[in-house]
Amino acid sequence: MARPSLSGSAAMAHWRERPEGGNRFWLALIRWLILHVGRGFARLAMYPTTLYFFLVRAPERRASRAWLDRVGAPRRGTLGVLVHIYTFAITIVDRVLLLAGRERELDIRVEGVEQLHDLLDQGRGCLLLGSHLGSFEAIRVFSRKAPPRFRRLRVVMDRGQNSVMTRMLEEVSPDIRDTVIDARQPGPAIVLEAGATMEDGGMVAMLADRTAAGETAFEVEFCGGMARLPAAPLAIADTLEAPVVMVFGLYEGRGRYRLVFEPLPRPGGERAADRRSRRRQLRGWVQQYARRLEHYARQYPYNWFNFYEFWTADTDSAGRLGDE
Repeated sequence: MARPSLSGSAAMAHWRERPEGGNRFWLALIRWLILHVGRGFARLAMYPTTLYFFLVRAPERRASRAWLDRVGAPRRGTLGVLVHIYTFAITIVDRVLLLAGRERELDIRVEGVEQLHDLLDQGRGCLLLGSHLGSFEAIRVFSRKAPPRFRRLRVVMDRGQNSVMTRMLEEVSPDIRDTVIDARQPGPAIVLEAGATMEDGGMVAMLADRTAAGETAFEVEFCGGMARLPAAPLAIADTLEAPVVMVFGLYEGRGRYRLVFEPLPRPGGERAADRRSRRRQLRGWVQQYARRLEHYARQYPYNWFNFYEFWTADTDSAGRLGDE
């Protein structure tokens, strides 16, 4: 059974402490190459970039190796880690194209949008749950190019995390600043902003797979071990009684993406009556999300972009990062 925890583990806090990869000059150069020379050349430039990060970022390298072993990825060891890092690099290239409005250079196939249509047609709005599996940026482009009812999208994010990358992407598409709900403000303020957006029939998107130090979390089963996932995203949905839809932008290679929308119904259907029952229901909801995240992560192991020790300290030995 999943167990609640009121604080993130040391491993979960560790992802915030890692320095950003690259610097402003190199990111600006890569952005220029993508926009002015083309995706094909940028893809070639990602080969030496991948090798560089493989050589200098040992913690991420070890985390990648452990993840690929855990899920039995087709390619493991050194080659698998290189494929894993390269996949991450390519999705960064494609984020620039997506934000620049050049999504025609990519092949994005959308699934499950009919159920999202039904929700938004009711004028209720919804909460979109994303993750660091694949490209979360695909939903911004989807909302921008979709009919008007899909365009009311706001994203809860911490602009201070990976600030150099965030500024670079905002320079490509300055209008994304207006869609951000600042994750560093107090929780009640986030709930108020999210609630106002959904009351107006809009969508609010949140990443739901990383827990910061001190953040309320539930320990759930995930890929053969125990991992802490944040309670806040689904707690907000519970408070606002909002429908929840998961979204996965899965990179399939050669410029192809599979953008999946999948409802995440509340366990038991109706909202529980008392506080204790609601907490149990919330814990079950987080576990349900973890199962669906695992489902897609196992299908697309090289799309897993949590390059740190994801599992809690009391998990099985396969989840720990040992020496290479």
